[in-house]
Amino acid sequence: MTKAFGKLTAVEARLFLREPVAVFFAIVLPVGLLLGLGTTIPGFREADPSLGGQRLVDAPFTAMMVLLSIVTLGLSVLPASLVLYRERGVLRRMSTTPVRPGALLSAQLLINVVVSVVATVLTLTLGHLVLDVPLPGSPWAFAGVFALGSVAMLSIGLLLAAVAPTSRIVQGVGSALMFPLLFLAGMWLPRPLMPELLRRISDFTPTGAFGQGLMDALGGQAPQPLHLAVLAGWALAAGIGAARLFRWE
Repeated sequence: MTKAFGKLTAVEARLFLREPVAVFFAIVLPVGLLLGLGTTIPGFREADPSLGGQRLVDAPFTAMMVLLSIVTLGLSVLPASLVLYRERGVLRRMSTTPVRPGALLSAQLLINVVVSVVATVLTLTLGHLVLDVPLPGSPWAFAGVFALGSVAMLSIGLLLAAVAPTSRIVQGVGSALMFPLLFLAGMWLPRPLMPELLRRISDFTPTGAFGQGLMDALGGQAPQPLHLAVLAGWALAAGIGAARLFRWE
């Protein structure tokens, strides 16, 4: 069974790499935005008193680029792939073979986690080498927030795949959710600059809690318990919902 799962994962990984759009938005775009904007816009590299003396390219923008990759995978790539498999009858046919549909689900999750790790490592490494962005001041805290936030976002993707009837609908819903969630995370208006009410709303969204946790860890601070609890709550609720509602055919 382990050998079969390994082969299935390898096949799914090759299929993922054959989708240039998925690779671009999950890996190339976040890294390219960080390096492109960081090297061409002087304001990104200047200390900002409203951000506690940090440069915008440091913890705030770097955290958003890490978040962008995972949100793209969770709200677009993962659910679209699963719904498309259901539409094409792949899951139904797999249910008649020794490789159960659950193996396909596990392989998809593994591939998306690996892709998010690759994108994050590239973002942090190239940001440090090219823009002198500090590496995470609390590496273990960063790893913990990254893992919890990734589980939360991918669980939301599984929930979307569970309830969406077609791949076209799941892509539309994912895109409609992505932009407001990125806004609440601080993608276009950094959280320290948000009005108090908007920031409190952001605290209870998966992307707001995830983004702030990443920024805290990048800055060498411990993530706030509230944000960890919010991420755990979203992961648990979405995961249970996906498990109960997911249809293989």
